[in-house]
Amino acid sequence: MKRKLIKSSWIIVWSLLVAMFSCEEEQGPAPLENNTNPPGIVENVSIENLPGKVRLEYALPDDKDLLYVVARYTLENGTSMEVKASYYQNSMELEGFTGLSEKEVNIYAVNRSETESDPVTVTVAPLEAPIFAIFRSIGTSPDFGGIRIEAENPTEEDIALLVMQKNIQGDWEPDSRSIYTSVSEIGQSLRGFDTIPQNFALLVRDRWLNVTDTLFTQIKPLYEAIIPRGGMNPITLPNDAELIASHTEVRDLFNGGTLDWSDTYFTSRTIDVGPHLVTWDIGRTTKLSRLHIWQFSEPIGGQRLYYYLGAMRKFRIWGANELNDGDLSGWTLMGEYEVIKPSGLPYAQEDNNDLVAAQDGADYEISIDKPAVRYLRIECLENWAGGEYMAVSEVEVYGNPNL
Repeated sequence: MKRKLIKSSWIIVWSLLVAMFSCEEEQGPAPLENNTNPPGIVENVSIENLPGKVRLEYALPDDKDLLYVVARYTLENGTSMEVKASYYQNSMELEGFTGLSEKEVNIYAVNRSETESDPVTVTVAPLEAPIFAIFRSIGTSPDFGGIRIEAENPTEEDIALLVMQKNIQGDWEPDSRSIYTSVSEIGQSLRGFDTIPQNFALLVRDRWLNVTDTLFTQIKPLYEAIIPRGGMNPITLPNDAELIASHTEVRDLFNGGTLDWSDTYFTSRTIDVGPHLVTWDIGRTTKLSRLHIWQFSEPIGGQRLYYYLGAMRKFRIWGANELNDGDLSGWTLMGEYEVIKPSGLPYAQEDNNDLVAAQDGADYEISIDKPAVRYLRIECLENWAGGEYMAVSEVEVYGNPNL
C-alpha cells in the first residue's frame, strides 16, 4: 500500500512539472524584467544616405535597463522592415531601399521589459540602389546557340538578372537559367536556342525584391554544332606528356566513353616536371564555342570521387592552325579555367552537390573573339592532388565549322 502511495505521489509531481513547463512553452520567453516605464528616446540622430541603404548614428538614452534600439520602416515595394541594434552600439544600417523616394523611419529605445519609448521619426533619402546602375550596364550580343549577357556589378551585390521569354500564353516568363550572382564582372551565355531571331526581356532584382525597368532585345543566335568525333585524330608533339600505361591513348579523349577507366586519358603520375599537355586534330578549322569536359571519377569506397587525384582543377585550352615543335608561343590561348568544387569540402570528401555538378561534365566557354582553329591542346596546370598530371574521361567540341 505504501509503495502505491509513493508511486502515485511521483505521478502527481511529474504531471505538475509537465504542465508547468508546457505553460511556459506556450507563453514563450518572459521579458528580463517587469518595468512598464518606457525608456527615454534616442537623440541627435544623424543620417548618412548611401546607395540603397542608410546609416544612422544616435545618442542613447541614459537608462540602466536599456536593451536595444529598433528602427521600423516600409520599403517602396510595401515590405515592412525592422532593424535592431544592441545598446553596446550607437549606430545601425538600414537596407532594402530603391533610392527613388524619401522614406520615414521610426526609431525606438527598448528596455529589458520590452517596453518601447516614444518614436523618433526621421526622413531618409537613400541614394539610388545598385541594381539600377547594373541594369544600365547590361550589354547583350549573339552567341553560339543563344545570347551573351554582360554587366557591371562593382559592389558585388547579390542579385538576380532575370532573362525572360514569352510562353505559349504570350506572357513573359523567366528562364530557369537566369543569372543569380554576386560577382563584379558578369559575363554569361544562355544557350540551346534555335538560330532564328529570339525576343528577350531582361531586368535586375535584388534580395529585397526591388526590380528595375525591363530591357527588351532581339537576338539571332549563332549556329553551333557538335564537332563529329569521327573526324578527330590524335597528335603527339615533343613536349606532350607521357601516358600512364600503354592502353591509354589520346583517342580516349574522344571515344565516347565518360566513366570507365579504360576509356579515360591519363598522363603519367611519375613525371611531374613541366606542363602536362595533350594535343589532337579536330578535323577541320572551326570557330569554337565551348568544350564540354568530363573529368575522370575515381571509384573509392563505393562512390565516385570527381575532385580527386588527376582530375583537372586548373587548366588551359590552346588552339592553332599549324603544328610546330610544341612551343606554346606558336599557339593561341583559347581560355584559362578553374574547376570549383561546390561543397568546399576538404580533399577526398564530396557530397551530392559535387556529384550533381560533375557527373554530366561541364562546359568551358571559348570567347567569341578567339580565332577559328583546327588543332587543340589541353594543358593541366594543377590537379586536385596538387600535381600536374591529368585524368580526363571525355571531351566534346562545339562550334561552327562554317565560319
